[in-house]
Amino acid sequence: MDPHGLLPARPPIGPQPPERSDAARNRARLLDAAQRIVDCEGIAGVTMDGLAAEAGVGKGTVFRRFGSRAGVFAALLDDVEREFQARFLSGPPPLGPGADPVERLVAFGRARIEVLARQAPLMRAAERPVEERFEVPARVVVEVHIATLLRQSGVELDVPVIAFELLAVLEAPLLLPEADLTPAKIIRLGDGWERLVRALLR
Repeated sequence: MDPHGLLPARPPIGPQPPERSDAARNRARLLDAAQRIVDCEGIAGVTMDGLAAEAGVGKGTVFRRFGSRAGVFAALLDDVEREFQARFLSGPPPLGPGADPVERLVAFGRARIEVLARQAPLMRAAERPVEERFEVPARVVVEVHIATLLRQSGVELDVPVIAFELLAVLEAPLLLPEADLTPAKIIRLGDGWERLVRALLR
């Protein structure tokens, strides 16, 4: 949220920009290799040297493509965010269009908590400096979506501030140790989100 309390007008993440076929192949090969390492060894197992060796490319290619380990993790998250964005922008209700805005906001929060819980280690590893954190496109899209649903609900509140605060609530899985993100805890977080939204918008 900017210092004036206005939500940034940013487009959804959208498709990847066009790139040369060899560059696209290298990117796909590197991301496939990175995901294999994460699946087998966890986040700590990803190094630039190890990723280059696993993908069969030069280390310089990894740095040119992603810049850093955090860049690799951010790229892995891109596909997750695009899929989630498609679900809430054009998927079936109640998460997608067609449902009452309050029901959509409840469904959105539950789905977002599940995504963050699954991807928490990657998100922590890809985290940007504090001064850049609020400009991450996926985060901006989520904040704008929350604000849109709040306005559609007819709530008479400071929508930019409430949207910002609700987004902070949804990021609770990023604050919990990975061992605490059990299925039961995710359900409880979702239940808490629903109680909060319904109390706020009743």
